[in-house]
Amino acid sequence: MFRPGSIQSHMTFRDKILSLDLILFFSILILGIVSFFAMYSTDSGEFAYHTKSHIVRFFVFFLLFIVVSFLKLNFWYNSSTYLYLGFLILLLLVKFFGLSSSGSQRWLNLFFINLQPSELMKIGLILFLAKYYHRISASDVNRAKYLLSPLVALIFPVILVLTQPDLGTAFLIAAGGVIVIWLAGVKMKFFAYLALAFLSLAPIAISFLKPYQKSRILTFLDPSRDPLGAGYQITQSKIAIGSGGLFGKGFLNGSQSYLDYLPEKHTDFIFTLFSEEFGFFGSCLILSLYVLITWRIVRIGNTTRDAFAKLYCFSFATAFFIYVAVNMGMVLGLIPIVGAPLPILSYGGSSMMAMMLGLGIVMSCKIHKDLPVG
Repeated sequence: MFRPGSIQSHMTFRDKILSLDLILFFSILILGIVSFFAMYSTDSGEFAYHTKSHIVRFFVFFLLFIVVSFLKLNFWYNSSTYLYLGFLILLLLVKFFGLSSSGSQRWLNLFFINLQPSELMKIGLILFLAKYYHRISASDVNRAKYLLSPLVALIFPVILVLTQPDLGTAFLIAAGGVIVIWLAGVKMKFFAYLALAFLSLAPIAISFLKPYQKSRILTFLDPSRDPLGAGYQITQSKIAIGSGGLFGKGFLNGSQSYLDYLPEKHTDFIFTLFSEEFGFFGSCLILSLYVLITWRIVRIGNTTRDAFAKLYCFSFATAFFIYVAVNMGMVLGLIPIVGAPLPILSYGGSSMMAMMLGLGIVMSCKIHKDLPVG
């Protein structure tokens, strides 16, 4: 009855504004505002470098989120392969021209930002695989020749990130890819085969780990083995979270963070700082915001018409929640420390850019929910 895209092609700017998911929009904005106060606290109650930089980055990338939201779904479908290949090239450039810090080579100096391409690959891989499975029929998903391409697309960036080395981001990229493959309908037996292969190769993989990575695993198993060395971060994190109690010590009153006992408090361990100052109830409110954002992404996936948009939304929602769960599990000592930022709340331009890009594509799925692609 209608030409593809004809329903949406005459959408005015006002129509697009009215089509925004306001709950998702304001949840992201509120989380950003909370992050301002958290960053202000990491700077010891001063409007210093991290606070200023974080606020500027949030508003710049929140504008990116809005711009991305208004682009048609067809744009993301047609661009997904190019984005994936572009991010892959950036990962290769990191290997030869990347900046090094603390023994890792993860960043490219773009003058206005030190870009970490591995963060963008989290989104690029999900987009690429969502398009790949959109183009093949459900009956072909489990055929051998259709299993190789997504596996190669997943393994190649993971290996590049592992060589930086960045075990945490490599795991999160792999998790995002596996989620898309699973949601696309690949049978569980193939995941069982991969799991067996992984377990068989684990002893060999461990031999390639850096000494500090091995130390993190051993410290996770027994934090008391080196309380002033490898176990220092997680020990101080548990002390800070536990001392926050039910209602916390109050804004700017966290002793662990203010006395500089807590390392990386503005990045991976920012949830620890927040928990110390606002306690169990404050932590639950932050977790509720993340759950709300995840729920809205799933809801958008349910209401959108196109299979590509559905697969992207469901995969990104699951991956987003895994990012949150890994960070919180890490600072609580439930999993080894792997270096994973808390979305939006943690300091970091590349992470913020990637999350806003991913959320913007979700909002594009909402605004253009009746538009078929391909």
